[in-house]
Amino acid sequence: MSDTYPIAPHGGTLVNLLTTGDRAASLAAEAANLPKVVPNERELSDLEMLAVGALSPLTGFQSEADYHEVLENMHLESGLAWAIPVVLSVGDDELHRLGTADAIALCATEGGEPIAVLRVTGRFKRDKHKEAMSVYRTDDLGHPGVKAMYDGGDTCIAGDLEVISLPTHDDFSDYRLTPAQTRESFRQRGWRTVVGFQTRNPIHRAHEYIQKCALEIVDGLLVHPLMGATKADDVPPQVRMQCYEALFSGYYPNDRAMISVFPAAMRYAGPREAIWHAIARKNYGCTHFIVGRDHAGVGTYYGTYDAQKIFEEFEPGELGITPLMFEHSFWCNRCEGMGSPKTCPHEADDRVSLSGTKVREMLAAGERPPQEFSRPEVADILIAAMKA
Repeated sequence: MSDTYPIAPHGGTLVNLLTTGDRAASLAAEAANLPKVVPNERELSDLEMLAVGALSPLTGFQSEADYHEVLENMHLESGLAWAIPVVLSVGDDELHRLGTADAIALCATEGGEPIAVLRVTGRFKRDKHKEAMSVYRTDDLGHPGVKAMYDGGDTCIAGDLEVISLPTHDDFSDYRLTPAQTRESFRQRGWRTVVGFQTRNPIHRAHEYIQKCALEIVDGLLVHPLMGATKADDVPPQVRMQCYEALFSGYYPNDRAMISVFPAAMRYAGPREAIWHAIARKNYGCTHFIVGRDHAGVGTYYGTYDAQKIFEEFEPGELGITPLMFEHSFWCNRCEGMGSPKTCPHEADDRVSLSGTKVREMLAAGERPPQEFSRPEVADILIAAMKA
């Protein structure tokens, strides 16, 4: 019941690639004698997402046909909507070492125990320029997602996965819920409609405002911070989690909101990543998904609302999750409350809206941003982190 509550997963089946008991033991014994590959940090996150069903209906790293279909048409070969390819890449030396092996063992670290076996179904050349222009809309190596992709291998290994164990994490153990577990949490709480919120940053008043606007029309809120690989200058995960916990302890209703970790790596792919994030949250059981300004963006590579417009490129109901679109929100001194261009008629001089750069400058100087921008508890945590 919980696998389809409160919404069916993408493609209809919640995938679980984790083996247990005798099967896990025999798989580990087999893996010990297979050629081994250590996926890069981003692909290791994808492996974990595949294992727990966050990328349902995928059961492994994608084939050449699916790869090109996703790049060209934002669909799998089956016709199901999909926005970003999920591939395992290897370099020329690794490719030579693997030879024609029909199964390979995947390890989280060099010399570490295998955590999965990939049943190889194909090998194909990664078209990096095509992928860059399709997924990221640029081939500029200054874009962190493009740079990470070009740093990967030139050949992709396709195949289905059998997973022995998940990559180990020594942080946020209480928050690392699988899609099956979040769905069961929603069921236990009686939530029939749930809105997901993607974040890789601390939550400021603007984020809080749009979350609570969404919460007015659904039963529950899943704050789902991404904790895979991000840019070096993003706020560290431990600091972000402290900020989330501070907010939840004082400003969110315990019976209407929860936090869980999203183990994905950040692509910074803007519009395409917004679709990818929405599909993944559908697999976690969300019926609605918040899409704000510049979702998953970086620099000036995407228009402010491109990540909202891309949802119009799919047929009604095709994604199976309802996007909730929000404009930039702020505190208005004349309204004496939070608002957005949709609800506030006043000029920019009346609005408290700080840039990320300005906030970082204030925090570095030990200055607390105004309470109209950031809750004082969050500002204190960020100031302490900047001084550490």
